[in-house]
Amino acid sequence: MSLKLRLARGGAKKRPFYRIVVADSRSPRDGRFIEIVGTYDPMLPKTDENRVVIKTERVQHWLGVGATPTDRVLRFLDAAGLAKRKPRNNPNKAKPGEKAQERAAAAEEAKVKAAEAAAAPAEPAEEPAAEAPAS
Repeated sequence: MSLKLRLARGGAKKRPFYRIVVADSRSPRDGRFIEIVGTYDPMLPKTDENRVVIKTERVQHWLGVGATPTDRVLRFLDAAGLAKRKPRNNPNKAKPGEKAQERAAAAEEAKVKAAEAAAAPAEPAEEPAAEAPAS
């Protein structure tokens, strides 16, 4: 049986409240669980100490037994100093997609052509020298 430390949603519609529970990974999100080890109230301000409440002894016990926390619960445990979370880094996520890159390249080409066109008439065109009438 693989155990997970995860969030189980409670509360009313548009008023979420979560319990941090130890559950079998095959059980539903809000279904059967083994033990409640904390709570999370996202409606409270981030500075409120009651936003995340964790029973540290029980969490350490379940981590020792082999329960794996989900990413969100691991963030809470890292903030509490109970577990270490590796920071994620996806540098490709910030890059624009293919079509956006194509549009940017086309805009750059248009800008270069416009600059060349603006520079070309600025040069004086050489006119053929008019012959002076012979007197």
